[in-house]
Amino acid sequence: MIKIATAECFTHGKIGREIHALGQGYEGNFGLEYIKNPQKYGDFNFNNLSLNCSLFIPTLDAVKSILKIENPPKPHSLIKGIKVYDEPKDKEVSRLMAESVKKQTQCDIAIGTTAGIGRGGISIISDKFKITTTSDIKADLTQNNNSQQLYLRQENGIRKTLDILLLALNKKFEQIEKLENIEINF
Repeated sequence: MIKIATAECFTHGKIGREIHALGQGYEGNFGLEYIKNPQKYGDFNFNNLSLNCSLFIPTLDAVKSILKIENPPKPHSLIKGIKVYDEPKDKEVSRLMAESVKKQTQCDIAIGTTAGIGRGGISIISDKFKITTTSDIKADLTQNNNSQQLYLRQENGIRKTLDILLLALNKKFEQIEKLENIEINF
């Protein structure tokens, strides 16, 4: 059994929800049929997935108190306590979030996401690899009337994270390396 935990910001815990659906074998809209594609991903048995937890962590206070990250990078700004970083800091903070949730839950794979200004940061880590990337959509949390762009960034981030996770579970790292803006360390 592969245990997964998430600490998510701009993806609102939806990655965790979808991992849970896959592990439980839910079908239809809830199970995201579009990612059940053995030709692309391989034949990993989704019944071997278990979601430890999925946390929605939008605020700096939650990063400090729940994730126990004592000194996170200083945000560009705060909006009602919500941390707003630029893209390089989002990538750094997503790694910190993933590392923290992995340590606290003792899961096999941890995912961290956060996005303020730019494409955001997405990190997927295990004992064997660390993958950091961004969504493919730019948005700015500080701009008013930006809901549609924020939504598009969120949806893209969810799909890209799930794509990378399923490719990694099937050890298809060469396909991951072909994606935009990928950093992999083994």
